[in-house]
Amino acid sequence: MNTWNDLKYKEVLVVDNKNLAKDAYILTFKRTFNFVAGQVVGLGINTLIEPRLYSIASGENDDYVEILYTEKADGKLTPMLSLLKKGDKILVSSPFGSFTENNDSPILIATGTGIAPFISMLKSGKGRAATLIHGVSFPDYFYYADYLEKELGDRYIRCCSKFYSTDYFNGRVTQYIQEHQVDPNKKYYLCGVAEMVVDTRDILISKGIPYRNILAEIYF
Repeated sequence: MNTWNDLKYKEVLVVDNKNLAKDAYILTFKRTFNFVAGQVVGLGINTLIEPRLYSIASGENDDYVEILYTEKADGKLTPMLSLLKKGDKILVSSPFGSFTENNDSPILIATGTGIAPFISMLKSGKGRAATLIHGVSFPDYFYYADYLEKELGDRYIRCCSKFYSTDYFNGRVTQYIQEHQVDPNKKYYLCGVAEMVVDTRDILISKGIPYRNILAEIYF
């Protein structure tokens, strides 16, 4: 677990804290650092609470940084984050991490807010020929859907496990991967809850994808 003593950080002002769905938000503040799409930052209200790590969802050259997060009722930080408004102060660490992409046509697989690093990659002009598979429980959680439909077209695949519609695959991401062919020559990037990441990795390996072609990041 990272502590504030482990990280370089600074105080920044909140520009916006938009409520996207029942418990989902996009926190925005002015960019004061350079980063590589796929990296994370530590966030906090003060140094008394350990920082929590969040993937950046904005592009490398954007003027502002966007953080996609969900409020957890029993969380130590997100209930406070959800109350932030324009002009409030937060602590933000320097970016770090190696969940980065340098491939033209990767397969990006995410659940929930695990889509954030992939949004950053696409907004940074990376993986323009990517296929993105996003799994959620309800359609309200298809974050950035309009943007992704415009950027990826048919290569934006939505999976919804608890709400039936003919607009998307009805079932979990793992079920979609199990039922469809995979390309052993592609790179696969997985981001989401541990169960999805582990199960998807196992399915991909069982279908002939080399372990070295799978890069994963778990959201807690």
